[in-house]
Amino acid sequence: MESPSLAALAVLLALTVRWAVSLGPYSGAGKPPMFGDYEAQRHWQEITFNLPVHQWYFNTTANDLLYWGLDYPPLTAYHSLLCAHIAHLLEPNWVSLNTSRGHESLQHKLFMRATVLVADLLVYFPAVVLYCLLCLGEIPNKRKVSLIFCILLYPGLILIDYGHFQYNSVSLGFALWGVVALSLNRHLLGSLAFCFALNYKQMELYHSLPFFCYLLGKCFSKGITCRGQLRCKSGPGSSLHLPCPFTLLLQIGVTVVFSFALCWIPFLTGAEQILQVLRRLFPVGRGLFEDKVANVWCCLSVLLKIKNILSPETQLRLSFACTLLCVIPTCIKLAARPTIGGLKLALVNCSLSFFLYSFQVHEKSILLVALPVCLIINDFPLVSTWFLLVSTFSMLPLFLKDGLLSSYIITSLAFIVAAAALLPINGKTSEDALKLKPFCASLRRYLPWFKIPQNLIRFLFLVSLLALSALTVASVVLAPPPRFPDLFPVLISGFSCVHFLMFLFYFNIIHLWDDSERNKKKVS
Repeated sequence: MESPSLAALAVLLALTVRWAVSLGPYSGAGKPPMFGDYEAQRHWQEITFNLPVHQWYFNTTANDLLYWGLDYPPLTAYHSLLCAHIAHLLEPNWVSLNTSRGHESLQHKLFMRATVLVADLLVYFPAVVLYCLLCLGEIPNKRKVSLIFCILLYPGLILIDYGHFQYNSVSLGFALWGVVALSLNRHLLGSLAFCFALNYKQMELYHSLPFFCYLLGKCFSKGITCRGQLRCKSGPGSSLHLPCPFTLLLQIGVTVVFSFALCWIPFLTGAEQILQVLRRLFPVGRGLFEDKVANVWCCLSVLLKIKNILSPETQLRLSFACTLLCVIPTCIKLAARPTIGGLKLALVNCSLSFFLYSFQVHEKSILLVALPVCLIINDFPLVSTWFLLVSTFSMLPLFLKDGLLSSYIITSLAFIVAAAALLPINGKTSEDALKLKPFCASLRRYLPWFKIPQNLIRFLFLVSLLALSALTVASVVLAPPPRFPDLFPVLISGFSCVHFLMFLFYFNIIHLWDDSERNKKKVS
């Protein structure tokens, strides 16, 4: 079978899994008065369709912000408006103002699920396919198809978008389009795509620093003088002429300003309108973290009630300082040596640092880390597969709350089987295979005896899988002690957080000690 046929089969299988999950429960199903994220998305369609733009983000008698008030950027609002127009054509009662609250008919469920699938097909799927086909260098076509299938089969995104109910694939898809464009040296298109991602969901700020540092590094990597044009490879047998640094920087700046202005035009009517939108996007009064998220602050709160000890302002400053300290090394490395491989590692390191240390983190924000990890699954198959499984497991309390246990188990098992069959996760785990050789060589200057055992990482991977499986069974079968009703969610968040800290350490080492570019220069 030819590669295009295999790629089409991979896409069809991924679509089948998504639609199968969509047949199950969703967030807040049949749970008035607030319901859940399904109702939030429906309510935004109701608001954007019935109210003028200048009222979308304001609290009014017709728009109660305490009832799923719109708190995402303009592109999400426009998407809701588009869906609302289609919904109104099909059945006006689905978006009627106030009277449609909590609507959950079978036909409406089918419509809402279909909107997620269409958005996925238009934005995320093409980006994944093009990334694997065009941006992974000279690897066999069958391997590219395997990567397409494994990335599209990542259970975390499927369960949140098609189970819980959200549109994360849109913002993640735009971000991936940005990576694809930058990989092909289309810097302006890459900037435009990422601006769309950021204007769809503000959490894309997790990815903003790597994009900024990469583009800044590209602008000045050849020096700051304008003695002609820069030449970069854009594909096999072709080259792309780049303008001088300041010209490229100006072009990128104009692209960013233009794309933001395009998205925000209806809200640029006055300072109060802009400030109200920003207040809705960044509600600093909500607290340091949400529920039992698997980050440092939530885990520390088990021992030390940070929310009770520190004021909200101090919490904000502390989280900002910790996040900044974590992202500085990888950002400096990326700006100094702007490579696509470095960009992907910096995206992992920065987004994971934001997840672990930043302010107002939700459990679903781990998807922002999962995307760049998917992009490096070809280079780090075992560690990436491990991370993607743990990231899905970290959201288990949410899945149990939504009644998605069977979907979680089946999609996770399917992903493990696909990764084991199609990726070399059972391959070597030596220092060289794990790309730890430069770091270990540096460490042996001070600790000559240091050596990573050949099968240590694989052993830890298997132990981790057994532990998360045991925690899954315990969460479902055992009742927590009355004194500790949140015992299992806390154990899951702690278990996952320890893993995420380990992954953060590992991927920072890989990026900071990466000498591939230096070695290439020596060879040439």
